[in-house]
Amino acid sequence: MTCKLEAMFKMRRDFIDRLESEIPGSYPNVPVDISTKSGQKLCRELALKGVEEMFEALQHLKNWKDHKLTEVPDVDGEEYLEEIVDAFNYFFSLIIASGFTHEDLYNAYIKKDQKIHERLTNKYWGKKWHSNAWWKSREPIIIR
Repeated sequence: MTCKLEAMFKMRRDFIDRLESEIPGSYPNVPVDISTKSGQKLCRELALKGVEEMFEALQHLKNWKDHKLTEVPDVDGEEYLEEIVDAFNYFFSLIIASGFTHEDLYNAYIKKDQKIHERLTNKYWGKKWHSNAWWKSREPIIIR
């Protein structure tokens, strides 16, 4: 039995291979050389498509504006999650196209998790950042 992350990577790789098989020229041979212009252009394109999908997910959230007096708590959770999955698919494609594996992602995740916990332990961000109201204490900007 493979881990779920490995299975997700395999599903995405299988999709990439199928897409290229059924629509020749739709996808470059991956992994690409990320030091080349064409490799970097592909990585940039995949990353931006993932970001675009995250923006589509955020369109389902209507209740986040502090200045809005009405409450709009209705969220289609299934569509919201589907857009996030779309974003992850592009991000998985980016990782695969860059030549990294599910193990590389997991190890990088563990390393970063340790780093952010160390930052909290060492008060990396300082007191201002720990207060939700830090920005309210700033002087207003007056435009004339």
